[in-house]
Amino acid sequence: MVAARRRFEPVFDPDFGDRALTEARHDIVIGRWQGVRDLLHATGRDWPRRTHRLRQLSHAAAGSSAVEAWWAAEPDNSDAAVLRAATAVVRVFDDAIARGRGTAVDRDRIDVAVMACIGAAEAAPADPMPWVSLLTVARLYDGGVGRRQLRSWWDELRRRDPDNIEGHVQLLRYWSARWHGTHGSMYDVARDAAGAAPPGSPLPVLVQIARVEEFRYVAECSRGRAPVRDFGQHWKHELAVTEVKRTWQRWIGGRPEGPVLPEEVAELNYLAHAACYAGETDVARRLFTMLGARAARVPWSYTGDPAEQFVRFRTAADPD
Repeated sequence: MVAARRRFEPVFDPDFGDRALTEARHDIVIGRWQGVRDLLHATGRDWPRRTHRLRQLSHAAAGSSAVEAWWAAEPDNSDAAVLRAATAVVRVFDDAIARGRGTAVDRDRIDVAVMACIGAAEAAPADPMPWVSLLTVARLYDGGVGRRQLRSWWDELRRRDPDNIEGHVQLLRYWSARWHGTHGSMYDVARDAAGAAPPGSPLPVLVQIARVEEFRYVAECSRGRAPVRDFGQHWKHELAVTEVKRTWQRWIGGRPEGPVLPEEVAELNYLAHAACYAGETDVARRLFTMLGARAARVPWSYTGDPAEQFVRFRTAADPD
């Protein structure tokens, strides 16, 4: 008798298989900071991995006093300063979410987070993360920040890590219709970066991220009203399909051979999602092969149940 085929289940691990990061996050939850210090020291100047790890650690630290304990114990540790600033930004965003969209956040709280980021940039002059944090918190100012200020922060980030995907995503969101721009200005950011990216850079996927942001905004604005006419073609009109193929060629086609790293998983999910909804089955199949079971809730959660979609599209792309 042939054994029944085991049902595939995606793994929604926020660390995307980075076990050392998972252990450090667990330490934070119980109030320990020594493991976090050791992890960040070991990460060194691997900026993509460091940015991924700091982002996850800051979300864990937002509900703990561990980062303050570390800062108090080692005030001259630049890693502590960088994580403290990133955590301050997460806390301000948590406050904004709790208040509800349309309710202004206390400007003094935003200013405190900004000063923490500037202090972290001074403590760790080579690190791009404080500038990523500044680009993130800039969205919360009523009316945004001045163009010259924003450009200054952006230039400082690019001087340190020109291909920093998280920083690009934050700038893209700043200029989105949800915040301080338009769909057009958001796509300009995405396409300019994608066009200038060297082969193998993940930056071309910014176009797919922008498409998700547009869908999310329009879906929320039309909630309770008739759907936007022709928006069903959003994912699969000619330009959308062409850009999926272009991202695959520029990013994956130029990417060095080797296993998928934890810091690549989130963006690969964006490309897989776009390929699935564009009907690019061959691209989707190869992306699912690269990902294995590693799934990210975003962007799948914006178009339905994440697990159901991941399994359904994966099965359709590779029914064997």
